[in-house]
Amino acid sequence: MNHILQRANKRISLGSAATLLVVTMLIGQILGFIRTMFVNGSFLPTGPQSTDAYFAAFKIPDFFFMTLAAGVLGVAFIPILAEHLQKHDRRGVWELSASLMNMMAIIMLAVSFTILIFAEQLVHIVAPNLSPEQLHNATTIMRLVSFNPFLFTISGILTSVQQTFGRFFFFAIAPIIYNFTIIMSIFLFRNNIGLIGLGIGALAGAILQLAVAAIGLIGLDFHYTPKIAFTNDFKRILRQLPARSIDQGVDSINSIVETNRARQLGDGYVSYYENAFTLHTAPILLIGTAISTAAFPRLADRLAQKRPDLFRRDFRMVLQVLIWIAIPASIIYYFCRGYLARIIFKAGAPEISLILGFLSIAIFFRIIYTLFSRYFYANKDTFTPLIVSLFAIGLNIVLAFTLARPSAYGASGLALAQSIVAASEVFLLLMIMLWRDPKILDRAFWSNVGRTVSVSGFTTLTGFIMVQLMPLGATDKGFLTLGIKLATIASVTLMVHVSVSALFGLEQATTVLSRLKSIILRPIRIQ
Repeated sequence: MNHILQRANKRISLGSAATLLVVTMLIGQILGFIRTMFVNGSFLPTGPQSTDAYFAAFKIPDFFFMTLAAGVLGVAFIPILAEHLQKHDRRGVWELSASLMNMMAIIMLAVSFTILIFAEQLVHIVAPNLSPEQLHNATTIMRLVSFNPFLFTISGILTSVQQTFGRFFFFAIAPIIYNFTIIMSIFLFRNNIGLIGLGIGALAGAILQLAVAAIGLIGLDFHYTPKIAFTNDFKRILRQLPARSIDQGVDSINSIVETNRARQLGDGYVSYYENAFTLHTAPILLIGTAISTAAFPRLADRLAQKRPDLFRRDFRMVLQVLIWIAIPASIIYYFCRGYLARIIFKAGAPEISLILGFLSIAIFFRIIYTLFSRYFYANKDTFTPLIVSLFAIGLNIVLAFTLARPSAYGASGLALAQSIVAASEVFLLLMIMLWRDPKILDRAFWSNVGRTVSVSGFTTLTGFIMVQLMPLGATDKGFLTLGIKLATIASVTLMVHVSVSALFGLEQATTVLSRLKSIILRPIRIQ
Protein backbone atom coordinates (compact mmCIF):
# COMPACT_ATOMS: atom_id res chain seq x y z
CA MET A 1 0.00 0.00 0.00
CA ASN A 2 2.83 2.42 0.84
CA HIS A 3 4.37 1.69 -2.55
CA ILE A 4 1.09 2.65 -4.27
CA LEU A 5 0.86 5.85 -2.25
CA GLN A 6 4.44 6.83 -3.06
CA ARG A 7 3.80 6.34 -6.77
CA ALA A 8 0.49 8.18 -6.61
CA ASN A 9 1.99 11.17 -4.82
CA LYS A 10 5.08 11.49 -6.98
CA ARG A 11 4.80 14.74 -8.92
CA ILE A 12 5.75 14.70 -12.57
CA SER A 13 7.75 17.51 -14.14
CA LEU A 14 6.20 20.40 -16.04
CA GLY A 15 7.57 19.03 -19.30
CA SER A 16 6.23 15.56 -18.62
CA ALA A 17 2.82 16.91 -17.62
CA ALA A 18 2.64 19.10 -20.72
CA THR A 19 3.70 16.19 -22.93
CA LEU A 20 1.09 13.90 -21.39
CA LEU A 21 -1.65 16.48 -21.82
CA VAL A 22 -0.65 17.34 -25.38
CA VAL A 23 -0.58 13.67 -26.40
CA THR A 24 -3.88 12.76 -24.75
CA MET A 25 -5.56 15.96 -25.90
CA LEU A 26 -4.31 15.22 -29.40
CA ILE A 27 -6.01 11.82 -29.21
CA GLY A 28 -9.13 13.46 -27.79
CA GLN A 29 -9.15 16.10 -30.53
CA ILE A 30 -8.68 13.47 -33.22
CA LEU A 31 -11.64 11.58 -31.77
CA GLY A 32 -13.63 14.80 -31.57
CA PHE A 33 -12.72 15.53 -35.18
CA ILE A 34 -13.75 12.01 -36.21
CA ARG A 35 -16.95 12.36 -34.17
CA THR A 36 -17.94 15.54 -36.02
CA MET A 37 -16.92 13.98 -39.35
CA PHE A 38 -19.13 10.94 -38.68
CA VAL A 39 -22.03 13.16 -37.58
CA ASN A 40 -21.71 15.10 -40.85
CA GLY A 41 -21.47 11.86 -42.82
CA SER A 42 -24.48 10.27 -41.14
CA PHE A 43 -26.87 13.24 -41.02
CA LEU A 44 -27.56 16.26 -43.23
CA PRO A 45 -27.14 19.91 -42.19
CA THR A 46 -30.60 20.68 -43.59
CA GLY A 47 -33.95 18.92 -43.54
CA PRO A 48 -35.89 17.06 -40.78
CA GLN A 49 -32.76 15.33 -39.39
CA SER A 50 -30.68 18.53 -39.56
CA THR A 51 -27.53 18.56 -37.45
CA ASP A 52 -28.47 22.13 -36.48
CA ALA A 53 -30.72 20.50 -33.84
CA TYR A 54 -27.84 18.39 -32.50
CA PHE A 55 -25.44 21.31 -32.11
CA ALA A 56 -28.11 23.59 -30.63
CA ALA A 57 -29.19 21.02 -28.00
CA PHE A 58 -25.89 21.22 -26.11
CA LYS A 59 -25.72 25.01 -25.76
CA ILE A 60 -27.84 25.45 -22.60
CA PRO A 61 -26.36 22.49 -20.64
CA ASP A 62 -22.88 23.70 -21.58
CA PHE A 63 -23.79 27.23 -20.50
CA PHE A 64 -24.88 26.14 -17.00
CA PHE A 65 -21.84 23.92 -16.55
CA MET A 66 -19.41 26.63 -17.63
CA THR A 67 -21.13 29.36 -15.62
CA LEU A 68 -21.88 27.56 -12.37
CA ALA A 69 -19.24 24.83 -12.18
CA ALA A 70 -16.29 25.32 -14.51
CA GLY A 71 -15.52 28.63 -12.82
CA VAL A 72 -14.65 26.91 -9.56
CA LEU A 73 -12.78 23.99 -11.08
CA GLY A 74 -9.04 24.33 -11.33
CA VAL A 75 -8.20 28.02 -11.34
CA ALA A 76 -10.27 29.03 -8.27
CA PHE A 77 -9.87 25.70 -6.50
CA ILE A 78 -6.32 24.48 -7.17
CA PRO A 79 -4.40 27.49 -5.71
CA ILE A 80 -6.08 27.06 -2.32
CA LEU A 81 -5.57 23.29 -2.39
CA ALA A 82 -1.92 23.95 -3.27
CA GLU A 83 -1.54 26.05 -0.12
CA HIS A 84 -2.78 23.16 2.03
CA LEU A 85 -0.56 20.69 0.23
CA GLN A 86 2.42 23.02 0.70
CA LYS A 87 1.73 22.78 4.46
CA HIS A 88 1.31 18.97 4.20
CA ASP A 89 -2.30 19.44 5.31
CA ARG A 90 -4.01 16.55 3.53
CA ARG A 91 -6.98 16.67 5.86
CA GLY A 92 -7.66 20.23 4.73
CA VAL A 93 -7.43 19.14 1.07
CA TRP A 94 -10.01 16.40 1.58
CA GLU A 95 -12.32 18.60 3.64
CA LEU A 96 -12.33 21.36 1.03
CA SER A 97 -12.81 18.92 -1.83
CA ALA A 98 -15.73 17.12 -0.18
CA SER A 99 -17.44 20.37 0.84
CA LEU A 100 -17.18 21.80 -2.64
CA MET A 101 -18.37 18.57 -4.22
CA ASN A 102 -21.42 18.40 -1.96
CA MET A 103 -22.43 22.01 -2.51
CA MET A 104 -21.95 21.91 -6.29
CA ALA A 105 -23.80 18.59 -6.53
CA ILE A 106 -26.89 20.15 -4.96
CA ILE A 107 -26.76 23.18 -7.25
CA MET A 108 -26.13 21.21 -10.43
CA LEU A 109 -28.86 18.69 -9.69
CA ALA A 110 -31.33 21.57 -9.44
CA VAL A 111 -30.03 22.94 -12.75
CA SER A 112 -30.32 19.55 -14.43
CA PHE A 113 -33.96 19.12 -13.41
CA THR A 114 -34.69 22.66 -14.65
CA ILE A 115 -33.22 21.87 -18.08
CA LEU A 116 -35.13 18.59 -18.16
CA ILE A 117 -38.47 20.31 -17.54
CA PHE A 118 -38.04 23.43 -19.71
CA ALA A 119 -35.99 21.97 -22.56
CA GLU A 120 -38.39 22.94 -25.35
CA GLN A 121 -38.60 26.57 -24.25
CA LEU A 122 -34.81 26.75 -23.97
CA VAL A 123 -34.36 25.36 -27.49
CA HIS A 124 -36.54 28.17 -28.85
CA ILE A 125 -34.13 30.70 -27.31
CA VAL A 126 -31.01 29.09 -28.77
CA ALA A 127 -32.26 28.10 -32.21
CA PRO A 128 -35.45 29.82 -33.38
CA ASN A 129 -37.38 28.82 -36.50
CA LEU A 130 -36.69 25.08 -36.26
CA SER A 131 -39.16 22.82 -38.04
CA PRO A 132 -41.40 20.62 -35.81
CA GLU A 133 -39.18 17.55 -36.29
CA GLN A 134 -36.01 19.53 -35.76
CA LEU A 135 -37.52 21.02 -32.58
CA HIS A 136 -38.47 17.55 -31.35
CA ASN A 137 -34.93 16.24 -31.94
CA ALA A 138 -33.25 19.21 -30.26
CA THR A 139 -35.59 19.04 -27.25
CA THR A 140 -35.13 15.29 -26.79
CA ILE A 141 -31.34 15.52 -27.02
CA MET A 142 -31.26 18.42 -24.56
CA ARG A 143 -33.31 16.39 -22.08
CA LEU A 144 -30.99 13.41 -22.48
CA VAL A 145 -27.92 15.53 -21.69
CA SER A 146 -29.63 17.61 -19.00
CA PHE A 147 -27.74 15.75 -16.25
CA ASN A 148 -24.36 16.09 -17.97
CA PRO A 149 -23.58 19.38 -16.13
CA PHE A 150 -23.95 17.51 -12.82
CA LEU A 151 -21.76 14.60 -13.99
CA PHE A 152 -19.11 16.91 -15.47
CA THR A 153 -18.99 18.95 -12.26
CA ILE A 154 -18.29 15.99 -10.00
CA SER A 155 -15.65 14.56 -12.35
CA GLY A 156 -14.11 18.03 -12.70
CA ILE A 157 -13.67 18.41 -8.94
CA LEU A 158 -12.12 14.96 -8.67
CA THR A 159 -9.61 15.64 -11.45
CA SER A 160 -8.77 19.09 -10.00
CA VAL A 161 -7.74 17.37 -6.78
CA GLN A 162 -5.57 14.99 -8.79
CA GLN A 163 -3.90 17.89 -10.64
CA THR A 164 -2.94 19.43 -7.32
CA PHE A 165 -1.05 16.25 -6.52
CA GLY A 166 0.61 16.35 -9.94
CA ARG A 167 -1.51 13.54 -11.39
CA PHE A 168 -2.75 14.48 -14.86
CA PHE A 169 -3.42 11.13 -16.54
CA PHE A 170 -7.07 10.61 -15.62
CA PHE A 171 -7.85 14.30 -16.19
CA ALA A 172 -6.37 13.92 -19.67
CA ILE A 173 -8.07 10.67 -20.76
CA ALA A 174 -11.59 11.48 -19.49
CA PRO A 175 -12.55 13.54 -22.60
CA ILE A 176 -11.23 10.71 -24.79
CA ILE A 177 -13.74 8.34 -23.20
CA TYR A 178 -16.52 10.88 -23.76
CA ASN A 179 -15.76 11.37 -27.47
CA PHE A 180 -15.31 7.64 -28.08
CA THR A 181 -18.73 6.89 -26.56
CA ILE A 182 -20.49 9.43 -28.79
CA ILE A 183 -18.75 7.97 -31.85
CA MET A 184 -20.03 4.52 -30.92
CA SER A 185 -23.56 5.89 -30.55
CA ILE A 186 -23.49 7.15 -34.14
CA PHE A 187 -23.02 3.63 -35.48
CA LEU A 188 -25.44 2.09 -33.00
CA PHE A 189 -28.36 4.46 -33.54
CA ARG A 190 -28.08 6.24 -36.91
CA ASN A 191 -30.18 3.64 -38.73
CA ASN A 192 -32.92 3.32 -36.08
CA ILE A 193 -33.60 6.26 -33.77
CA GLY A 194 -31.39 8.62 -35.76
CA LEU A 195 -30.07 11.93 -34.43
CA ILE A 196 -31.52 11.38 -30.95
CA GLY A 197 -29.08 8.50 -30.44
CA LEU A 198 -26.28 11.07 -30.18
CA GLY A 199 -27.89 12.35 -26.99
CA ILE A 200 -27.85 8.84 -25.53
CA GLY A 201 -24.16 8.58 -26.44
CA ALA A 202 -23.37 11.91 -24.79
CA LEU A 203 -25.13 10.89 -21.56
CA ALA A 204 -23.34 7.52 -21.48
CA GLY A 205 -20.04 9.27 -22.18
CA ALA A 206 -20.52 11.66 -19.25
CA ILE A 207 -21.23 8.72 -16.91
CA LEU A 208 -18.10 6.88 -18.08
CA GLN A 209 -16.05 10.06 -17.76
CA LEU A 210 -17.08 10.35 -14.10
CA ALA A 211 -16.13 6.70 -13.55
CA VAL A 212 -12.65 7.34 -15.00
CA ALA A 213 -12.22 10.42 -12.79
CA ALA A 214 -13.17 8.37 -9.72
CA ILE A 215 -10.62 5.69 -10.60
CA GLY A 216 -7.97 8.41 -10.61
CA LEU A 217 -8.40 8.84 -6.84
CA ILE A 218 -6.94 5.38 -6.19
CA GLY A 219 -3.74 5.70 -4.22
CA LEU A 220 -4.38 9.26 -3.03
CA ASP A 221 -6.12 8.11 0.16
CA PHE A 222 -9.06 10.40 -0.56
CA HIS A 223 -11.50 10.84 2.34
CA TYR A 224 -15.08 11.82 1.51
CA THR A 225 -17.43 13.31 4.10
CA PRO A 226 -21.12 14.00 3.34
CA LYS A 227 -21.16 17.55 4.71
CA ILE A 228 -20.37 21.13 3.75
CA ALA A 229 -17.80 22.67 6.11
CA PHE A 230 -17.83 26.47 5.77
CA THR A 231 -14.21 26.98 6.75
CA ASN A 232 -12.33 30.20 5.98
CA ASP A 233 -10.69 28.65 2.92
CA PHE A 234 -14.01 27.32 1.66
CA LYS A 235 -15.43 30.83 1.99
CA ARG A 236 -12.42 32.13 0.03
CA ILE A 237 -13.36 29.79 -2.81
CA LEU A 238 -16.99 30.91 -2.64
CA ARG A 239 -15.97 34.58 -2.77
CA GLN A 240 -14.13 33.90 -6.02
CA LEU A 241 -17.04 32.00 -7.53
CA PRO A 242 -19.29 34.85 -8.75
CA ALA A 243 -16.54 36.61 -10.70
CA ARG A 244 -15.00 33.44 -12.07
CA SER A 245 -18.38 31.91 -12.91
CA ILE A 246 -19.52 34.92 -14.92
CA ASP A 247 -16.13 35.00 -16.63
CA GLN A 248 -16.45 31.36 -17.68
CA GLY A 249 -20.06 31.82 -18.68
CA VAL A 250 -19.17 34.59 -21.10
CA ASP A 251 -17.94 32.14 -23.74
CA SER A 252 -21.14 30.12 -23.41
CA ILE A 253 -23.28 33.23 -23.77
CA ASN A 254 -21.31 34.14 -26.87
CA SER A 255 -21.87 30.64 -28.20
CA ILE A 256 -25.63 30.92 -27.65
CA VAL A 257 -25.72 34.31 -29.37
CA GLU A 258 -23.69 32.96 -32.30
CA THR A 259 -25.97 29.93 -32.66
CA ASN A 260 -28.99 32.22 -32.63
CA ARG A 261 -27.48 34.50 -35.28
CA ALA A 262 -26.34 31.58 -37.44
CA ARG A 263 -29.82 30.07 -37.31
CA GLN A 264 -31.29 33.38 -38.46
CA LEU A 265 -29.17 33.09 -41.63
CA GLY A 266 -30.98 29.90 -42.63
CA ASP A 267 -30.96 26.11 -42.44
CA GLY A 268 -27.51 24.57 -42.08
CA TYR A 269 -25.56 27.62 -40.96
CA VAL A 270 -25.46 26.48 -37.34
CA SER A 271 -23.77 23.28 -38.51
CA TYR A 272 -21.34 25.13 -40.81
CA TYR A 273 -20.25 27.48 -38.04
CA GLU A 274 -19.99 24.70 -35.44
CA ASN A 275 -17.80 22.65 -37.79
CA ALA A 276 -15.44 25.56 -38.36
CA PHE A 277 -15.43 26.39 -34.64
CA THR A 278 -14.59 22.77 -33.78
CA LEU A 279 -11.64 22.85 -36.17
CA HIS A 280 -10.34 26.12 -34.74
CA THR A 281 -10.68 24.88 -31.14
CA ALA A 282 -8.31 21.94 -31.64
CA PRO A 283 -4.98 23.86 -31.61
CA ILE A 284 -6.21 26.06 -28.75
CA LEU A 285 -6.78 22.99 -26.59
CA LEU A 286 -3.71 21.08 -27.78
CA ILE A 287 -1.31 23.99 -27.38
CA GLY A 288 -2.80 26.62 -25.11
CA THR A 289 -4.96 24.64 -22.70
CA ALA A 290 -2.61 21.66 -22.44
CA ILE A 291 0.53 23.67 -21.71
CA SER A 292 -1.20 26.27 -19.51
CA THR A 293 -2.99 23.57 -17.51
CA ALA A 294 0.28 21.75 -16.93
CA ALA A 295 1.98 25.00 -15.89
CA PHE A 296 -0.76 26.31 -13.62
CA PRO A 297 -0.11 24.16 -10.52
CA ARG A 298 3.56 25.16 -10.64
CA LEU A 299 2.72 28.85 -11.00
CA ALA A 300 0.37 28.56 -8.04
CA ASP A 301 3.10 26.75 -6.08
CA ARG A 302 5.61 29.55 -6.77
CA LEU A 303 3.28 32.12 -5.25
CA ALA A 304 2.44 29.80 -2.35
CA GLN A 305 6.22 29.57 -1.74
CA LYS A 306 6.36 33.40 -1.85
CA ARG A 307 8.81 33.30 -4.77
CA PRO A 308 7.57 35.93 -7.27
CA ASP A 309 10.96 35.80 -9.01
CA LEU A 310 10.49 32.13 -9.88
CA PHE A 311 6.87 32.82 -10.81
CA ARG A 312 7.99 35.46 -13.33
CA ARG A 313 10.68 33.19 -14.74
CA ASP A 314 8.31 30.25 -15.24
CA PHE A 315 5.58 32.47 -16.66
CA ARG A 316 7.93 34.01 -19.23
CA MET A 317 9.28 30.61 -20.23
CA VAL A 318 5.81 29.17 -20.84
CA LEU A 319 4.62 32.30 -22.67
CA GLN A 320 7.61 32.22 -25.02
CA VAL A 321 6.86 28.60 -25.87
CA LEU A 322 3.18 29.37 -26.50
CA ILE A 323 3.95 32.29 -28.82
CA TRP A 324 6.54 30.27 -30.72
CA ILE A 325 4.08 27.41 -31.33
CA ALA A 326 0.92 29.51 -31.78
CA ILE A 327 2.27 31.51 -34.72
CA PRO A 328 2.91 28.56 -37.08
CA ALA A 329 -0.35 26.93 -35.91
CA SER A 330 -2.35 29.97 -37.03
CA ILE A 331 -0.42 30.21 -40.31
CA ILE A 332 -0.93 26.53 -41.14
CA TYR A 333 -4.63 26.73 -40.31
CA TYR A 334 -5.10 29.71 -42.59
CA PHE A 335 -3.42 28.11 -45.60
CA CYS A 336 -4.93 24.65 -44.95
CA ARG A 337 -8.47 25.78 -44.16
CA GLY A 338 -9.89 24.30 -47.36
CA TYR A 339 -8.26 20.91 -46.78
CA LEU A 340 -9.54 20.76 -43.20
CA ALA A 341 -13.07 21.75 -44.21
CA ARG A 342 -13.11 19.12 -46.98
CA ILE A 343 -11.99 16.40 -44.54
CA ILE A 344 -14.51 17.17 -41.82
CA PHE A 345 -17.39 17.80 -44.24
CA LYS A 346 -17.06 15.29 -47.05
CA ALA A 347 -19.64 16.85 -49.37
CA GLY A 348 -17.49 19.96 -49.75
CA ALA A 349 -17.96 23.02 -47.59
CA PRO A 350 -16.84 26.41 -48.91
CA GLU A 351 -18.81 28.03 -46.07
CA ILE A 352 -16.76 26.15 -43.45
CA SER A 353 -13.49 27.04 -45.19
CA LEU A 354 -14.39 30.74 -45.35
CA ILE A 355 -15.41 30.85 -41.68
CA LEU A 356 -12.25 29.00 -40.63
CA GLY A 357 -10.08 31.50 -42.48
CA PHE A 358 -11.34 34.28 -40.21
CA LEU A 359 -11.11 32.07 -37.12
CA SER A 360 -7.42 31.32 -37.82
CA ILE A 361 -6.63 34.79 -36.49
CA ALA A 362 -8.44 34.02 -33.25
CA ILE A 363 -6.37 30.84 -32.77
CA PHE A 364 -3.21 32.76 -31.91
CA PHE A 365 -4.87 35.07 -29.41
CA ARG A 366 -6.95 32.34 -27.75
CA ILE A 367 -3.80 30.28 -27.17
CA ILE A 368 -2.11 33.24 -25.48
CA TYR A 369 -5.24 33.98 -23.46
CA THR A 370 -5.12 30.55 -21.81
CA LEU A 371 -1.91 31.57 -20.00
CA PHE A 372 -2.74 35.25 -19.47
CA SER A 373 -5.92 34.32 -17.61
CA ARG A 374 -4.01 31.88 -15.42
CA TYR A 375 -1.62 34.66 -14.39
CA PHE A 376 -4.52 36.35 -12.62
CA TYR A 377 -6.01 33.12 -11.28
CA ALA A 378 -2.66 32.10 -9.78
CA ASN A 379 -2.70 35.47 -8.00
CA LYS A 380 -6.24 34.63 -6.81
CA ASP A 381 -7.63 37.50 -8.86
CA THR A 382 -10.83 36.49 -10.61
CA PHE A 383 -12.23 40.02 -10.79
CA THR A 384 -9.93 41.38 -13.50
CA PRO A 385 -10.58 38.60 -16.05
CA LEU A 386 -14.29 39.03 -15.28
CA ILE A 387 -14.28 42.73 -16.17
CA VAL A 388 -12.35 42.04 -19.36
CA SER A 389 -14.72 39.18 -20.25
CA LEU A 390 -17.80 41.36 -19.70
CA PHE A 391 -16.30 43.90 -22.07
CA ALA A 392 -15.58 41.06 -24.51
CA ILE A 393 -19.14 39.69 -24.48
CA GLY A 394 -20.58 43.14 -25.07
CA LEU A 395 -18.19 43.74 -27.96
CA ASN A 396 -18.85 40.29 -29.43
CA ILE A 397 -22.63 40.69 -29.33
CA VAL A 398 -22.43 44.10 -31.02
CA LEU A 399 -20.05 42.78 -33.68
CA ALA A 400 -22.09 39.59 -34.19
CA PHE A 401 -25.26 41.57 -34.91
CA THR A 402 -23.33 44.05 -37.06
CA LEU A 403 -21.08 41.73 -39.07
CA ALA A 404 -23.20 38.55 -39.29
CA ARG A 405 -25.90 40.02 -41.51
CA PRO A 406 -26.62 38.66 -44.98
CA SER A 407 -25.73 42.11 -46.34
CA ALA A 408 -22.39 42.09 -44.49
CA TYR A 409 -20.21 38.99 -43.92
CA GLY A 410 -22.91 36.42 -43.12
CA ALA A 411 -21.71 33.52 -40.95
CA SER A 412 -18.10 34.64 -41.52
CA GLY A 413 -18.99 37.78 -39.58
CA LEU A 414 -19.32 35.64 -36.46
CA ALA A 415 -15.75 34.41 -36.99
CA LEU A 416 -14.44 37.92 -37.66
CA ALA A 417 -16.09 39.09 -34.45
CA GLN A 418 -14.40 36.23 -32.56
CA SER A 419 -10.97 37.27 -33.84
CA ILE A 420 -11.45 40.95 -32.98
CA VAL A 421 -12.68 40.08 -29.48
CA ALA A 422 -9.86 37.57 -28.86
CA ALA A 423 -7.22 40.16 -29.79
CA SER A 424 -8.89 42.80 -27.61
CA GLU A 425 -8.99 40.49 -24.56
CA VAL A 426 -5.31 39.59 -24.84
CA PHE A 427 -4.28 43.24 -25.30
CA LEU A 428 -6.26 44.42 -22.26
CA LEU A 429 -4.94 41.65 -19.99
CA LEU A 430 -1.39 42.35 -21.16
CA MET A 431 -1.69 46.04 -20.33
CA ILE A 432 -3.04 45.26 -16.86
CA MET A 433 -0.28 42.71 -16.19
CA LEU A 434 2.45 45.18 -17.18
CA TRP A 435 0.85 47.91 -15.09
CA ARG A 436 0.74 45.68 -12.00
CA ASP A 437 4.12 44.04 -12.46
CA PRO A 438 6.48 45.82 -14.91
CA LYS A 439 9.08 43.08 -14.32
CA ILE A 440 6.87 40.24 -15.52
CA LEU A 441 8.16 40.60 -19.12
CA ASP A 442 11.81 41.63 -19.36
CA ARG A 443 13.98 42.80 -22.25
CA ALA A 444 15.16 39.26 -23.03
CA PHE A 445 11.54 38.17 -23.43
CA TRP A 446 10.72 40.93 -25.92
CA SER A 447 13.90 40.15 -27.85
CA ASN A 448 12.76 36.54 -28.09
CA VAL A 449 9.32 37.63 -29.31
CA GLY A 450 10.87 39.93 -31.90
CA ARG A 451 12.95 37.11 -33.34
CA THR A 452 9.91 34.81 -33.35
CA VAL A 453 7.91 37.38 -35.34
CA SER A 454 10.82 37.66 -37.80
CA VAL A 455 10.83 33.90 -38.24
CA SER A 456 7.07 33.94 -38.91
CA GLY A 457 7.73 35.72 -42.22
CA PHE A 458 9.65 32.69 -43.49
CA THR A 459 6.93 30.40 -42.08
CA THR A 460 4.19 32.31 -43.91
CA LEU A 461 6.12 32.25 -47.19
CA THR A 462 6.67 28.50 -46.84
CA GLY A 463 2.98 27.87 -46.21
CA PHE A 464 2.02 29.90 -49.26
CA ILE A 465 4.53 28.09 -51.53
CA MET A 466 3.46 24.65 -50.27
CA VAL A 467 -0.21 25.36 -51.02
CA GLN A 468 0.77 26.41 -54.56
CA LEU A 469 2.76 23.20 -54.99
CA MET A 470 0.00 20.98 -53.56
CA PRO A 471 -3.27 22.80 -54.35
CA LEU A 472 -6.68 21.58 -53.29
CA GLY A 473 -8.22 20.06 -56.40
CA ALA A 474 -11.92 19.99 -57.13
CA THR A 475 -11.82 16.17 -57.20
CA ASP A 476 -9.70 15.76 -54.06
CA LYS A 477 -11.74 13.66 -51.62
CA GLY A 478 -11.11 11.08 -48.95
CA PHE A 479 -9.15 11.19 -45.75
CA LEU A 480 -6.04 9.63 -47.31
CA THR A 481 -5.73 12.00 -50.27
CA LEU A 482 -6.51 15.13 -48.29
CA GLY A 483 -4.56 13.92 -45.26
CA ILE A 484 -1.36 13.39 -47.24
CA LYS A 485 -1.52 16.87 -48.73
CA LEU A 486 -2.40 18.44 -45.38
CA ALA A 487 0.35 16.56 -43.52
CA THR A 488 2.96 17.46 -46.15
CA ILE A 489 2.12 21.17 -46.13
CA ALA A 490 2.03 21.30 -42.32
CA SER A 491 5.23 19.26 -41.87
CA VAL A 492 7.33 21.30 -44.30
CA THR A 493 6.02 24.58 -42.87
CA LEU A 494 6.84 23.44 -39.31
CA MET A 495 10.30 22.22 -40.35
CA VAL A 496 11.11 25.60 -41.84
CA HIS A 497 9.77 27.34 -38.73
CA VAL A 498 11.96 25.23 -36.43
CA SER A 499 15.05 25.44 -38.64
CA VAL A 500 14.91 29.21 -39.16
CA SER A 501 14.13 29.66 -35.44
CA ALA A 502 17.34 27.76 -34.64
CA LEU A 503 19.30 30.02 -37.01
CA PHE A 504 17.85 33.03 -35.19
CA GLY A 505 19.04 31.54 -31.89
CA LEU A 506 15.64 30.84 -30.39
CA GLU A 507 16.00 28.50 -27.41
CA GLN A 508 12.68 26.78 -28.12
CA ALA A 509 13.95 25.55 -31.50
CA THR A 510 17.36 24.44 -30.25
CA THR A 511 15.65 22.43 -27.50
CA VAL A 512 13.41 20.69 -30.04
CA LEU A 513 16.30 19.94 -32.39
CA SER A 514 18.54 18.63 -29.62
CA ARG A 515 15.80 16.26 -28.44
CA LEU A 516 15.18 15.03 -31.98
CA LYS A 517 18.92 14.52 -32.41
CA SER A 518 19.15 12.49 -29.20
CA ILE A 519 16.23 10.31 -30.33
CA ILE A 520 17.56 9.74 -33.85
CA LEU A 521 21.17 9.13 -32.84
CA ARG A 522 20.45 7.19 -29.66
CA PRO A 523 22.32 3.86 -29.85
CA ILE A 524 20.22 0.69 -29.79
CA ARG A 525 21.48 -1.96 -27.42
CA ILE A 526 21.20 -5.47 -28.76
CA GLN A 527 21.06 -8.09 -26.06
